[in-house]
Amino acid sequence: MSKQIFTLEFPVRCSPSILYVFLSTPTGLSEWFADKVDERDGIFYFGWDGSVEQAEVIESETDKFIRYHWLSAPDGEYFEMRIDKSEITNQTILVIKDFAEKKDIKDQTLLWDHQIKDLFHRLGN
Repeated sequence: MSKQIFTLEFPVRCSPSILYVFLSTPTGLSEWFADKVDERDGIFYFGWDGSVEQAEVIESETDKFIRYHWLSAPDGEYFEMRIDKSEITNQTILVIKDFAEKKDIKDQTLLWDHQIKDLFHRLGN
């Protein structure tokens, strides 16, 4: 089975520059994404309940987006967190892109929903 990309959008009340810090730095990511996050030599180490996953930043633009590649995942797979602005409401939108097996997309969506709720709590949303 091959994984497919899926996209989630979350309106957020926060400036893009503050949000970007929470998406791109070990300190920011450890507030909501993982129990512990370290970065050495361009590799991010994400820790959950004693296990550690490694990811590298494969593309980013300050205050716009960051794209990570899990080192254990096949080439071409990534997860991306993008900061967009709604042209109609001028509201900041956090856009998540990730890969999952078709049967797992619902579970992955629920996991992202939970993580983003933690992020919003930290941001005061």
